[in-house]
Amino acid sequence: MPSYSFRLDKIISQHTGLGKRDVKLLLARQRVLVDDVVCTTADTLIGQFTQVQIDGDIVQSKQPVYVVLNKPKGVVSATTDAVHQTVLQLLPEEFSNLHVAGRLDLNSTGLMLLTNDGSWSSRITGPDTKLAKRYRVTVQKPLGEDYIQAFAEGMYFAFEDITTAPAQLQIVSDYVADVTLTEGRYHQIKRMFGRFRNPVVALNRYQVGGLCLPADLAEGEYWQLSQLEAEGVFTS
Repeated sequence: MPSYSFRLDKIISQHTGLGKRDVKLLLARQRVLVDDVVCTTADTLIGQFTQVQIDGDIVQSKQPVYVVLNKPKGVVSATTDAVHQTVLQLLPEEFSNLHVAGRLDLNSTGLMLLTNDGSWSSRITGPDTKLAKRYRVTVQKPLGEDYIQAFAEGMYFAFEDITTAPAQLQIVSDYVADVTLTEGRYHQIKRMFGRFRNPVVALNRYQVGGLCLPADLAEGEYWQLSQLEAEGVFTS
């Protein structure tokens, strides 16, 4: 979702119905506040969460919202779906305007991020951020040391004609591994284990960047992040 940015005069015109000339007069008379500061410049860019007031009346005042959800199996990472329950349906109505920042497959579980901040979600999912995402993976057949090197070297996917970025795999037990990715290709983890003809039985994302899924957050429950906590995702 792209970040929100409009000219101040356009926002005023939409709210008041005034023409360009009258909007400029309104600004010149210092009747407009932007984040509690008088603004007289028509082409000032207004962000999604910038507060705008005219004669004390609030034209725009929206707060960023950041939510962590422990996604259960069988819930789809979407805002609407004709067949399955969606992650938004697990949240209170007040969060109905949020969007997903990084998806999980239908049968995968764990840490989901939702927000109304398009800039923040773009940083979460953007390839340039290279944000580490950690998964606990259970497979059908025993793991071997050769998995570690294969994941670290990256794997070529002919369908997209790409080679995956190096991934870290740590064997936890015969059938369980922790996998760290810095990208999010389509069904990437399942396809990487598929190279060994070893089906994934369960996949749980437990960390994104510097944010870990809280141990006491049950499946289907959510936790709202503060602004500071939301920025903490980008430190690890």
